Amino acid sequence: MRLLARILLTAALAGLPLGSALAEATAHPPATLRVGLWTLWHDKQISVSPGSAATLRLCAGCAAMPLKETMAVRAQGDRVSVGEKGEVESVLLDGPVTLAAHGEKLTLHNPVRVTARGGELVLAVTLPVETYVERVVASESGAADSLESLKALAIVVRSFALHQPHGHADYDLCDSTHCQLLHWAGGSGRQSAARAATLATAGETLWFHGQRARAWFHQNCGGRTASPQEVWPAKTPGSKPMPWLASRTDPWCTSGGAREWSADLSLADLTAALAGGGLARPGWKTLTVARRGESGRAVTLKVGAAEIAAEDFRVAVGRALGWNRILSTWFEVVPLGDHFVFHGRGSGHGVGLCQAGAAAMGAAGRDAAQIIAQYFPGAMAADEATGRQWQSLSAKGFVLETLDAADAAFLPQLTQALQDAQNRSGIQVGLQVTVRAFRSTGAFRDATLAPGWVAAFTEGNWIATQPLATLAARHLLVSTLRHEFLHALIESQAAPRTPLWLREGLVEALDDRALPTGPAPALKLEEIDRALSHASTEAESQAAHRAAKYYAWRLLVRAGREQVLQWLRNGLPANALADLE
Repeated sequence: MRLLARILLTAALAGLPLGSALAEATAHPPATLRVGLWTLWHDKQISVSPGSAATLRLCAGCAAMPLKETMAVRAQGDRVSVGEKGEVESVLLDGPVTLAAHGEKLTLHNPVRVTARGGELVLAVTLPVETYVERVVASESGAADSLESLKALAIVVRSFALHQPHGHADYDLCDSTHCQLLHWAGGSGRQSAARAATLATAGETLWFHGQRARAWFHQNCGGRTASPQEVWPAKTPGSKPMPWLASRTDPWCTSGGAREWSADLSLADLTAALAGGGLARPGWKTLTVARRGESGRAVTLKVGAAEIAAEDFRVAVGRALGWNRILSTWFEVVPLGDHFVFHGRGSGHGVGLCQAGAAAMGAAGRDAAQIIAQYFPGAMAADEATGRQWQSLSAKGFVLETLDAADAAFLPQLTQALQDAQNRSGIQVGLQVTVRAFRSTGAFRDATLAPGWVAAFTEGNWIATQPLATLAARHLLVSTLRHEFLHALIESQAAPRTPLWLREGLVEALDDRALPTGPAPALKLEEIDRALSHASTEAESQAAHRAAKYYAWRLLVRAGREQVLQWLRNGLPANALADLE
């Protein structure tokens, strides 16, 4: 669970916006991406149902109007029909809305733009870059992945999204494997791991000799990766060499045995698939590999008298007959009557990061940097805005990650903050905490999606902060990091079902140590967790934290610190809450 931490006092920050001490080194990278929704469905009509505070605009410059009832949105040529409001060029939805089409329902909290082309609706959702990366990593990863292999995947996903065009007129990327697969409804069970990997690499992309580098990934290379020119010769003619993507042997992918596959496809099915993909007209009888690349993969195929790209063949067959038939272009093909038998190895196009090999490297203890070096030799992960690499500065109990070597001067203050947190909490576990100090307020917010009143953010044993120099200039560095270290220590002890109000309240009480005065808070226990998780204003967040602190202090006074920590670890008994409110 994401925990919003240290709330800054407005008076303490008056006259100096956070981040003003650090100028942006380069133009700020995009904070959002427009992602095509349901791009494979070609819907002509959808139903839109509003949640609370949903709004509707009928043009980019139009005023927003409340959306209060379910409406139908239809494509009429290149225009959109909106219920009884007539036809418009576009519809812009904001706030929670539920879209329904082709038997599927999806609730979105991000802005959605609806247009039409050729009688079909085009839906584009605006997502923060880091939210997009997290969702793709969750969608594309598997149970064999470790945190380190997921971190490498997150860097590649972010690079693919930001470093190259994707050929869409109405959005930046689609949600299918044409770009990167994104399951909107989640459900993969990988969300928590994907979030951790995305946060740990926030803003990092692939660079080669000071230049932003293109990056791809695939499922299984079969023991050797492919170059882009080998897989997409028609799309990369005369392109600049990409030495970090040269074909190379991958022993990690085959460390558990090479993935081999076979498929038996009829002439009739292949004829229909290739005709549907616009690759070959019906009537052909022969199919052979015309040319192979350095990795051994087929580059072109001879289909009758026509020569087609092997990757186009794989995609056409996948779309028509299923993606589990021709898994890669590394295959042999043998005619057998009116059938063709394929035997191959690997899965996917083979360019860039091999997910099977990365998972094997992670399982063997290799870190994300070593995985990147294996699949993108000579390239490195660096900050998207500046091209600088993150530096790790170690101290007892924590590692400081920073883009600014001058931040080493703050290590004594961070050490003091950790010691204070340990003394106040009584928790002395051997926890290794990572503190990542972002170069600017904007970079911090883009990475964590934290609201403007938050100076730092903690999830598990990972802490993100706004620039250390800014916090130090306002005499907030030690107090802010003490608060965050308390979060990390409390979270290290908390049982999975420990209520959020107790975890947050203990941090507030142990940090402040001043007994609350005045009447009991208006918020009841069951209301506090909801307010802590979904505060929409600074005032609402402050009220929830005050209430949590009040009840935590009552427990501490009544039972003592050691007993409350036991409840934190083992669960809060019902009798502990008696007469608490």
